Amino acid sequence: MLSDAKTPSEYIEQLENDWRCEKLQEIRALIKKQAPQLDERIHYKMLGYGHGDRYVFHLNAQRQYVSLYVGNASKIDPDNALLQGLNVGKGCIRFTKTKKITETRIDEFIARAIEMWRAGEDVDC
Repeated sequence: MLSDAKTPSEYIEQLENDWRCEKLQEIRALIKKQAPQLDERIHYKMLGYGHGDRYVFHLNAQRQYVSLYVGNASKIDPDNALLQGLNVGKGCIRFTKTKKITETRIDEFIARAIEMWRAGEDVDC
């Protein structure tokens, strides 16, 4: 869902109250827990997490899944140990209705991405 919301609160309010909202909120909580200092803003019509003009994550609810966008997932998890069992594109991790967030290692992936981002390592496409 590309949103015309101006704030993260508006974005959340515009979501349908279904499984996508629940999954998005779970992932959002993981990001906020791992990096509370990141600014949460609307960027590219979705939730963006970063500082200044440097973003590490984007989060968006699509029709069939919730997307966590990261520059290049293979730079963060080169051996695919943390993302095993997830639907992963080059920079997009997709969470479907049946995927339980707690049964994945996405929290570890988020922590690693933030650590690399803070260190100034290249995680972009």
